[in-house]
Amino acid sequence: MKKIYHLGNCDTCQRIIKQWKPGKEIILQNIKEEPITSEQLEQMQQLAGSYESLFSRIALKYRALKLSEKTLTESDYRNYILQEYTFLKRPVLILDNAIYIGNAPKTVEAASEAIRKSRTKR
Repeated sequence: MKKIYHLGNCDTCQRIIKQWKPGKEIILQNIKEEPITSEQLEQMQQLAGSYESLFSRIALKYRALKLSEKTLTESDYRNYILQEYTFLKRPVLILDNAIYIGNAPKTVEAASEAIRKSRTKR
């Protein structure tokens, strides 16, 4: 599978997608318009190793709900991500059996390189 989960109105996501130049072989899913399913989130978790690694602590609702004051479990992370799209760290790129989560420069560059390599394999 080749897919990017992103937020259509997020300038950072849009800048990164432009940088990646995903082409037609990578499906784009705007998670605000097409919410992620529990099956999709489970697939991300299997590749990432945990729901916590997919969870965004910079979401405005994280502060509003005072989640930093709570001890969250894997089940909590999963439920919050499914309930509110802003809790998914974005963008998420799935490229075959690899996952790239978030907008850290090292992650974005590693994903760019993986996309370039996937194109040369074809």
